[in-house]
This record gives sequence, C-alpha cells and structure tokens, in this order.
Amino acid sequence: MDEVFKALADASRRRLLDNLNARNGQTLRELCAGLSMARQSVSKHLAVLEAANLVAIVWQGREKLHYLNAEPINAIAQRWINQYDRERVRALADLKTALELEPMDEFVYTTYIKTTPERLWRALTEPAFTRRYWQANFETDWKVGSTMTWEQNGAIIADPAQVVLESDPYQRLSYTWHTFTPEFAEAVGLAEDVRAALAAERRSKVTFQLEPLGELVKLTVLHDGFEPGSALPEMIGGGWPHLLSGLKTLLETGDPLPAIPSGKDEVNSDLRLTTWSATETRWSAGLS
Repeated sequence: MDEVFKALADASRRRLLDNLNARNGQTLRELCAGLSMARQSVSKHLAVLEAANLVAIVWQGREKLHYLNAEPINAIAQRWINQYDRERVRALADLKTALELEPMDEFVYTTYIKTTPERLWRALTEPAFTRRYWQANFETDWKVGSTMTWEQNGAIIADPAQVVLESDPYQRLSYTWHTFTPEFAEAVGLAEDVRAALAAERRSKVTFQLEPLGELVKLTVLHDGFEPGSALPEMIGGGWPHLLSGLKTLLETGDPLPAIPSGKDEVNSDLRLTTWSATETRWSAGLS
C-alpha cells in the first residue's frame, strides 16, 4: 500500500490514471499524446504505476495496452474509508461519480497469486476448482471455437454463441460471456425485465492473462465488449473482485473465501451476476 500512495503522490501519474479512467486500454503513444512530456518520462511513470499495481498491461497481438486496475483502489477503500462515516463518504462518492465519470465500458483487475501457471489454469477451467469459488461448471474442451455450457444450481445455460475465443494453456484464456436465459434468471432471482434488457444486448467477453513471476502468477482479468450504456459493467464490477479474491484464497490456503453475509444486499447484488449466488437482492436498483 505504501507503493500505491507514493505512486499517487505525483501529479503526472495521477493525470495518467485520469486519462485511463476516461478511456481505458490505451497504448503508450496514445497516452503520450495528451501529456507535455517526453515519451521516456511517460514510460517511467507508467512503470511506477504498474509496480504499484495501479496499471495493468494487456497484450493484444503486438500492441501493449494499459488499463486502470481497480484492485489497489478497492484495497484503500476497504482499509481507510471503512474507518470513517461510510454513508457520508458514499454519498460524496456517488455525487462525484454522477458529475465526473464516464460510464464504465471495460472492467480490468490484476492480482498476484502464490501458485503456478499450471495450477491457476486448472482453477480457471476444471469443475473441481470452479465449483468451490465460482459455484459454476463449464463444459467444454477449451479449444478455440468450441462451445461452452454453463451450469449453476441446476440451471443449464447453452447457446451456440457461448464459445472459447482464445486458449493458450497456462498463458491466456478468453471466452464469450453467458446467455441471459429465463432459466438463469430463475436460478438467481433475476427480474424478467432486467433479464430481457441484458439478453437484448450484444455479448461481452472475458479474458484471463497469466504471467509467471517467480513464486507468483500475475493474473489480469479483462471483461469488455459491453453494449454502450449497458448496466452490466456496473453489475459485474462488484462481483469480479470478490470472485478473484476467492480464487486467490482457494489456491493459497486450500479453503474457499467465506460467503458474504446475506444482509449485505448491495454487495451481493453485484456478486450474483458474476458468481450466481442465490441471496435476495434488488436488481431493479441496478438499472435506475
């Protein structure tokens, strides 16, 4: 956390983060265009931000894209904001969001897990693992172009457009997001009007990038391809951090992350679209 605060102390680095917040997934050249400093200086600032885990790198072919990473900011919020008047802070944050921020069109998250790329790959693909932290099974041979069948609490979600997009074992995995079927909605208690709205949107995709770093594996998750103005990014934005924390906890301790108490409706409402948990929530609030 010290590295995060040090990285944020520099005005130029904060400006880089603002640029990524306005438009995520930029190249070094694009980031340099908005700053009055040398390319080498921008590159050094980005290296500091990456070392503090505030910026995540995703390679698309030969192109190196920079993304704002939510994990350290989430950690700061949990460590510091929780000590103060949370409702007052939340009200101010909501006002700031409404006035200043653009709708989220991509979700990126980077975490470091003490494991091997082989074991992490198994945890992302094998039911013996996914049942424990995701409460879901994926039926597929994990070959590019193959269809995927999702299963949760007896709800089978199959669709020809649910396919594997990339599959490079121990390095990179990408697939399209699941279909919002009536069976899925019934399994998680999703209101029909919300389900219909989500089902009418174009299909998003999720990409996992694995990078070995000694005894650690750097895992970067990119969920993108959302319909402009979609409510889905905000819904899954709260679910992914908990799910990935559960994955990290399982691989490092052997035990899954404890469930969030059912009274925490706001957190669980975000969680359900990613983890398919079965707690009560108010979905309509997510679209208002």
